[in-house]
Amino acid sequence: MTESVNKVMTAKEAIMRFVKDGDHLIIGNYTVGTCAELVFEVIRQGRKGLTLYSQSGVFDVEVLVGGGCVDRLVSTYVYRAGGKNGGSAVERAMQDGTLEMEDYTNFNYNARLVAGMHGFSFMQVLPGIMVTDLFKKRSFLGDDKYRVIKCPYTGKDVVTVPAANPDVCIVHVQRADKFGNAQYWGALGSVVAAALASKKVIVSCEEIVEHDIIQSSPHLTVIPAHRVDAVVEVPWCAHPTEVLGYYNLDRFMYGLFFTADSTGDGLKTWMDEWVYGCKDRQAYIDHYVAKFGSGCLDDIKAKPYYSAPADYGSAFTSYWTEDGKARGLGVSLEEMEAIMKERGMLYE
Repeated sequence: MTESVNKVMTAKEAIMRFVKDGDHLIIGNYTVGTCAELVFEVIRQGRKGLTLYSQSGVFDVEVLVGGGCVDRLVSTYVYRAGGKNGGSAVERAMQDGTLEMEDYTNFNYNARLVAGMHGFSFMQVLPGIMVTDLFKKRSFLGDDKYRVIKCPYTGKDVVTVPAANPDVCIVHVQRADKFGNAQYWGALGSVVAAALASKKVIVSCEEIVEHDIIQSSPHLTVIPAHRVDAVVEVPWCAHPTEVLGYYNLDRFMYGLFFTADSTGDGLKTWMDEWVYGCKDRQAYIDHYVAKFGSGCLDDIKAKPYYSAPADYGSAFTSYWTEDGKARGLGVSLEEMEAIMKERGMLYE
């Protein structure tokens, strides 16, 4: 897909087109601004057999596991309240033998994505990991979780992790244009590496803006259009988590969720109401307002706090003048080609 292709679609269409049973799926967001509506849509469509990557799996991973979508999980942290008493979906699934998990440090998890992003097959990590249970205890990756190789320069042992190239990344950002240029600000975590290491990228955003706005703030574009397969505009997409510049964490809703999540029946009841019972994010927000009023949402809306503008201006934007002359030589392209041909410098 090129930058000029309009990639706007609904969450339902994006998940239907790009997320398949058995895929390696990565949640690009890290604890904040999670792509909740995309996660919910994966559940609504009943995807199965997923290998899920998440740098910090809390609310989002809990519902995906609770929805029976995930067979394998790669993470650095997951919500396991209640410990072995099973106070979370992940813990219950692990006790039931329906979920396998491979645990990494934040650094090692991101090293796998950075390797994948750059087209490497592995990445060296710090040797201190070898004395920990993270190195010694292995699940479905077995010998491939870590490998120790000889450095070709020093002959010393170095620890490596394999590159990760998930099939699909789902990620939420503040804004994007219709072509897929995605802009994000705030705590990054693995957002960039997760997206750029993946084969397909589905971006949800609070709002779709004109391309001119994207061009005026290029430093905020973390995922370029040519890497994005779908753009989904979903206000309140990350609720109950927060999105910088739009809304804060909804602690009330978060508390309700984790109270329900403490038992399997409680989580099922919550998901029947908020995931399966709401066909999309607008229905979810409408249900929230009907049940709790709009005050809770009004209270967490962000107050404006704008950054200072940056001047990206220049004397000119092209090597060619408006009348088609090269600025350095004062000749047109045709004249330049004629000169080069005359001097034997042009090869056709």
